[in-house]
Amino acid sequence: MVGMHVDGEDSGLLKEKIRGWGKDLGFDAIGFSATAIDDAAENLSAWLTAGCHGDMDYMAAHVTDAGNKRALPTELVPGTRSIITARMNYRSASADPRAVLADGELAFVSRYALGRDYHKLLRSRLQQLADRITAEIGSFAYRAFTDSAPVMEVELARNGGLGWRGKHTLLLDRHAGSWFFLGELFTDLPLPPDTPVTDHCGTCRACLDACPTQAIVAPWRLDARLCISYLTIEHKGSIPAALRSQMGNRIYGCDDCQLACPWNRDAPLTRESDFAPRHGLDQARLVELFAWEESDFNERLAGSPIRRIGHERWLRNIAVALGNAPDSDEVISALRSRADHPSALVREHVAVALQRHGAES
Repeated sequence: MVGMHVDGEDSGLLKEKIRGWGKDLGFDAIGFSATAIDDAAENLSAWLTAGCHGDMDYMAAHVTDAGNKRALPTELVPGTRSIITARMNYRSASADPRAVLADGELAFVSRYALGRDYHKLLRSRLQQLADRITAEIGSFAYRAFTDSAPVMEVELARNGGLGWRGKHTLLLDRHAGSWFFLGELFTDLPLPPDTPVTDHCGTCRACLDACPTQAIVAPWRLDARLCISYLTIEHKGSIPAALRSQMGNRIYGCDDCQLACPWNRDAPLTRESDFAPRHGLDQARLVELFAWEESDFNERLAGSPIRRIGHERWLRNIAVALGNAPDSDEVISALRSRADHPSALVREHVAVALQRHGAES
């Protein structure tokens, strides 16, 4: 098959080889999807019209009267015939997240962000997978994506047999739960799609009930404006006052819906050492993180997905968490140390946090 595209019976053989190469490269599952995404355009349009995307204007950037690149892969990458979807587990042997959430002096960081930024790692592995396919069949057209373009990853992964969309909107697998990253190769190869996975959430609503801010407003519908992950990562302005107490000690992201999901009880650990916690972020103390200067933040979080929010939002988030922390002289002293911060955003959140402790700046 070297030097030529495959058709007919050869496509099934190539698919199995790709699955094997993917496993060798550290992916935990490989699926194959067609380019059609049923009902995706209509559902996305309704979600955007309701304003559920908040400040994430990029979500609507590729949705126009002329087409929807998010819901139409062939519009995003002309010539696409099939999509290879890849899944990589990220759950590491970190401190018990429930214990961290229960300790108001500690900072909770979403489990996916404890180690190295997944974007570069997955894109590199996808490129290596494409290179391996090229070595087998010759040159073919492809583009690799990892949460980096208008791609409806969950829908493509569902269509490729890698899981079903849970009520929390994340992809779920009966064996891996939802603790994994997704990536795609849009290709011009005629690879037959895998069979989509049926829904296995049933009547369970654990994720809806567990959400601290009730951001999962209905099964399969998330209002980002209420979501702690959105507020601590994507939102650039002031955290709504009504939501600050519900944030608890969550300073970057929120995993409550995943922690509550029954399918995550026995989810496997990652095979990737790069996803292991760095700088003790799986159980770091709030006052210690709040003391990081911008140079500390940039140096210690180099290669981390957290770094993209910047030092200002990092302090904003921790100030909210310190406002929710148990009263102590140490907490009040830490907050007062930032009371005159150059950023008005930081000063505002520090002042409110001090007021929650009955203290003045």
